[in-house]
Amino acid sequence: MRAGTAARGPMTGALAASVLFAALTGCSSTDDPADTRYAKDYTGHEPLHVLGYPSTGSLGVTQQLVWRIADASADRLAALATGDGGKDAARSTADNWIKAFGKGAGGKVAADFYDEGSERQTVVLYFQDTGQTKEISVRLDGNAGDDGWHVLMDEPSMKEATAEPTWAPRTPGGSGSSRTR
Repeated sequence: MRAGTAARGPMTGALAASVLFAALTGCSSTDDPADTRYAKDYTGHEPLHVLGYPSTGSLGVTQQLVWRIADASADRLAALATGDGGKDAARSTADNWIKAFGKGAGGKVAADFYDEGSERQTVVLYFQDTGQTKEISVRLDGNAGDDGWHVLMDEPSMKEATAEPTWAPRTPGGSGSSRTR
C-alpha cells in the first residue's frame, strides 16, 4: 500500500454506501404524509392554469380547493376554511360549491390571482369546461398567520355561493391580474 492512501476493503465500501443511502432517503419528502398526499392529488387532477402572481401558499390552497371541489370531498374542502364564519357555514359553503362547480372543477380551470399575495389574495376561478366564474378570497389564518393559508368560506346560501364577480373580466388574464381594492 502506498503512503497516504487509505485501505479500501469490503467494510469501507459498505459503510460509504450506507451513509450515502441514509443521506439520500433521510431527506426525502416522501416521509411527510402531506407531501405524499399533495403529489398524489397533483398527478390525479387536471393542472391548474395560473395567471397573476400567487405566493406559494395562496397557490397551494387554491389548488387544493379546486381538487376538493372536483373530488366532491366536502369535509376536506370545509377543512380549508378560515376561522371566520364557523364550521356550519364552511360546511354549507363546501356543499354549495361542490354542487355548483363540481363538473367544472373536474376539467380545465384557470386561476387569476389579484393583488399582492404575502398575506391575502383575491382569486378568480374560471371553470373553462362549464363557463362558470367564481371569486374566492384566500389568506393567512390564525395568530400572525400561524395556521397557514385558508379560504374564506362564508356563503351558506346557494345564491351567495354561485354569484359571479361583476368586476372580473370574462376571460382569464383580461385585466392584467392586478387591481386595488
